[in-house]
Amino acid sequence: MRNETVLSDITVIGGGLAGVCAAIAAARLGQTVSLVQNRPVLGGNASSEVRVWVCGATSHGVHRNARETGIMGELFVENQYRNIDGNPYFWDLVVLEKVKAEPNITLFLNTDVHEVDASGDEDNRTIHAVTGWMMGSERRIRFESRMFLDCTGDGLVGFLAGAKYRIGREAQSEFNEEWAPLVPDDITLGSTLLFYTKDVGRPVKYIPPSFAKDITQTTIPMRRVIRSGDNGCAYWWIEWGGELDTVHDNERIRDELSSVIYGIWDYIKNSGQFDAENLTLEWIGSIPGKREYRRFVGDYVLNQNDVIAQREFEDRVAFGGWSIDLHPPQGMYATESGSKHMHMDGSYHIPFRSLYSVNVNNMLMAGRNISASHVAFGTTRVMATCAVIGEAAGTGAALAAAKGITPRELYSSHLDELQQTLLRQDASVLGVCNQDEADLVLRAELSASSVLTRLALENSAGTLPLEKHVGLVVPADPAIDGLELLLDAAQPTTLTVELWSTGKPQNYVPHTRIAAVDIAIEAGSAQWVKADLQWQPEVPQNAFIIVRSNAHVVLHVSDRPQSGVLLFQYSAAGDTADFGDMHHTQPVIDWTQRGLVRKPICFRLASPTAAFLPSKAADGFKRPFGGPHLWSSSTFGDRGEEWLEASWSASQTIRTVHITFNDDVNEDLINLHHHRTEFEAIPELVQSYAVQALTGSEWQTLVEVNGNHTRHHVHELPQAVVASKLRIVVSATNGAPQAEIVELRCYA
Repeated sequence: MRNETVLSDITVIGGGLAGVCAAIAAARLGQTVSLVQNRPVLGGNASSEVRVWVCGATSHGVHRNARETGIMGELFVENQYRNIDGNPYFWDLVVLEKVKAEPNITLFLNTDVHEVDASGDEDNRTIHAVTGWMMGSERRIRFESRMFLDCTGDGLVGFLAGAKYRIGREAQSEFNEEWAPLVPDDITLGSTLLFYTKDVGRPVKYIPPSFAKDITQTTIPMRRVIRSGDNGCAYWWIEWGGELDTVHDNERIRDELSSVIYGIWDYIKNSGQFDAENLTLEWIGSIPGKREYRRFVGDYVLNQNDVIAQREFEDRVAFGGWSIDLHPPQGMYATESGSKHMHMDGSYHIPFRSLYSVNVNNMLMAGRNISASHVAFGTTRVMATCAVIGEAAGTGAALAAAKGITPRELYSSHLDELQQTLLRQDASVLGVCNQDEADLVLRAELSASSVLTRLALENSAGTLPLEKHVGLVVPADPAIDGLELLLDAAQPTTLTVELWSTGKPQNYVPHTRIAAVDIAIEAGSAQWVKADLQWQPEVPQNAFIIVRSNAHVVLHVSDRPQSGVLLFQYSAAGDTADFGDMHHTQPVIDWTQRGLVRKPICFRLASPTAAFLPSKAADGFKRPFGGPHLWSSSTFGDRGEEWLEASWSASQTIRTVHITFNDDVNEDLINLHHHRTEFEAIPELVQSYAVQALTGSEWQTLVEVNGNHTRHHVHELPQAVVASKLRIVVSATNGAPQAEIVELRCYA
């Protein structure tokens, strides 16, 4: 046996997606990081050991333009390119390689931290070190750092350090939460085991083990959907343990879940009710995927009302969008639905004060153990949200360690620097824009080879019967001055078209009606019909155009998508796929894009749009927010290339260039098997480009890239150049007909 001591600036305990993103964020800011994980693989519940698919703010397509960027976004996009079919082992490699690419991270797998050296009184404690045992190697390792991040999920490190925490449900009166119980209790969400099946092409028998549960003696066949051939995602409801202690009763919970899986498979194989003769069990999880245990108390406790109101915290550093998703304590044996959901109208904000301990002055937390009430935790717990929280916490830890201050002092004195650092890294802080004084592009004039100013989709690739209300989102920048729709009418009729605002800039639901028109239509095919709707908002924002249902009308569908344009259909929540028990008034569910992603209707705006001007690539926003916030060229045509240019009245010294390309954050990517997105590279992403600088009177090519499939690029030049102009020349995309750049930055 060996005793060792490891010194680093920051120690991150827990190698789930929260811990991975925290470690990478801190390492990229120059801090040395020890990443300690008690399993042989990274990814936590997303790993090949557990195989939970990574959910986040998109809420499987409920929220629009909501996919995470930053480090989690890198993982999504890279996995899509390498692992389009969702192989869980290839996903492990994507996560592992992302960690190994950072020279400032030292990774310790199979290392279980179970000792904490901390001191101080109850209200002011400091962690000095944590100690872990590396299984299989007989190494006892003491990790000493200035900052510690508890990303363990269960919160063991913070518990041992004396951090204040909660387990279970708060009383309704504490935060005035509608979904909290009247009396507090220790009930949590349960744990789950998943399984995979396989069709082997020949009959396979199944003899259940003696401990298999006879599910016909339970409520499961009556209350849960069981089908042969479903992927593992369909069985998220195999959940139990919410009325137990999900940590101390972990083995009992695993055995119960395992017995039910073998019983479900017996029911599928041997009841005669399913077409399952050629199916066999390919894989069964052996580690329960836990949903909930300790939640630490920070300087702020996020609650249900913050989430639903989308409260705009001054110290917002991350965002979420998954519904408040709570499950019955009895899990799979409950007689009610396996989940209930309360959706907000769009993405909500997460404050930095919920990411550090109220009483341990050098501990931050990320993942499902942040400072949130049980009800609010029902949304923050999903893994892509945990990941963006991890990036924010890791960034905060790095800045605090570098400055020699506490996270609380970082919040009180350096909040702007924290938010601006996150934006520079391509993390999303909704509604906060780039104000980095060192960014030379903010002082430049931007121009381009061409600009998309006519917003129209005129080529029909099919039709959409107007059986339900249809919603079309377009940018009102600077105004809407009428639009036309391409349609067929079976007989003379009257069509009602309305113009609505969306409320908050990150929302895609009709909020306030601005105008409406009734249009008399003659019978005929492929006719352009004008809706004379007028709106000039005080600031550019999205318009939600509602075309009311009409049994005599068929709309034409475009042959291609268009950035900044989305199509919806109205379908009351009860008419959609099973969302579990729904809270009343769910407009974001009522207006769905199901089956309509990348398939807008044919339309044309009557007046030019300013939504895609070159200046949009330096307006400070890194993602759609009340508009697309990107430069778009017109179609390539015969030119063969398009360019975006920054110019200065006096030459600038340039050493680093940041380029953010459009990766269509409306596309709901997934890491495993929930659904399949058909393209490996996002079509809107630029594939081939060059970075050029005008030095003196000559253009100099500084960087050339071919075969790109990623979003955010930082080019450190071998040596600084002095230039009066900087140009990004795009020669190819991954399929889109125009070049699009979300943001351009450069630094000395």
